[in-house]
Amino acid sequence: MQDAKILLIDDETSILQMLDMVLRKEGFRHIYTAGTAQEALRLLGKHGADVILLDVMLPDQSGFDLCPKIRERSDAHLIFVTARTSDLDVLTGFATGGDDYVTKPFNPLEIAARIKARLRRGITPSIPKIEEDRKRHDFGYFAVDEKAGELLVEGKPVSIPAQAYQLLLYLCKHPNIVFSKSQLYEAVWGINGAGDDNTVMVHVRKIRERIEPDPGEPKFLVNVRGLGYKLIKEKGL
Repeated sequence: MQDAKILLIDDETSILQMLDMVLRKEGFRHIYTAGTAQEALRLLGKHGADVILLDVMLPDQSGFDLCPKIRERSDAHLIFVTARTSDLDVLTGFATGGDDYVTKPFNPLEIAARIKARLRRGITPSIPKIEEDRKRHDFGYFAVDEKAGELLVEGKPVSIPAQAYQLLLYLCKHPNIVFSKSQLYEAVWGINGAGDDNTVMVHVRKIRERIEPDPGEPKFLVNVRGLGYKLIKEKGL
């Protein structure tokens, strides 16, 4: 985890300095900072990144416009860190390729915790051979091949964002169990999920767009009124 590369993109020098200082105290050594979109792309091309923190309001380009360009070059975990707090802004952040969304002001230690949680989940543990037959989760219309890291719909591979895949995989491992939004956020993102309902809702929508014959009338990933979400698996599958 100490060798992870972190790219901080923000035009506020004080925020960059604060995050750099806190992250180094938390043990991170490879931290790069950029105040513009152009500089961010240059550093990304030169050093790469495992985690990217991206502000929306940059002097030369919106972070929402920069995010797709980053996605063309990198699969790094991308966290928007911004003062823009409307539901539309949050949805736009996820739609353009973000994995998480944090609003200013923020606790820098929370940022460090989110980064550590994401990096922990990026490590693939060794899998005993005895468990290999359980690495395909079949729901009839769709299946998740955990070993290959693929979502299959009617037998054909379907692309899915990394974080949505992780959420779907967690639900596949716990079918027919109701989870609250906060429980899902804590299980998949790795930290307390209080106040992060939008994050889960957006990723649930991304999943439904891929696994449901009719996303507007879901029959697999369903809402349980007042409780949360449940992934339904029929008996015999």
